[in-house]
Amino acid sequence: MTTRESIIQAADALFYERGFEHTSFADIAEAVQISRGNFYYHFRTKDEILEAVIAARTEHTQAMLEAWEADGDGPQERIRLFVEILIRNQAKIMRHGCPVGTLCMELAKLGHGAQDGANAILNLFRTWLRQQFEQMGHNKDADALALHLLVRSQGVATLAQALRDEQFVQQEVAQIIAWVKTYGPAIRRRAR
Repeated sequence: MTTRESIIQAADALFYERGFEHTSFADIAEAVQISRGNFYYHFRTKDEILEAVIAARTEHTQAMLEAWEADGDGPQERIRLFVEILIRNQAKIMRHGCPVGTLCMELAKLGHGAQDGANAILNLFRTWLRQQFEQMGHNKDADALALHLLVRSQGVATLAQALRDEQFVQQEVAQIIAWVKTYGPAIRRRAR
């Protein structure tokens, strides 16, 4: 991994855990264990780092969606993979919330220019979910269903962070999957 990639990875983790506003150059340099001079060789401003983090998260999200397309046996199975991310990342979500949702909310509060870039990640999920509902034959209301599912998953992540209740998350995921089942054939469960 290059120094630049290490900086982006450390900044991504710190922005998620502490927030963009509460993470300094010094925090990131310390996490990567590089001098400030070396740090400034790669990034001159925190906004440049934020842009790189958003680009990395966008790339990661696209790769994840592509993997779900390849791994999921039909649209309902693929939606299940999306929903169960709440369980797969439950410990992190209970500590820090959804990495995408929390960044979008923080940038919105700050009125930051990078907000559109962060919001684009949420739109990747929305578009992908809409496509899944379209494949299930819900062309007319596919976008509304996708947005509803995205809102519900973000709400679960927010409350998971506030309540820190594992059973709540598992209950909500089960209810969401049951709701999705009402829109087509049953979802097959995979062994964990």
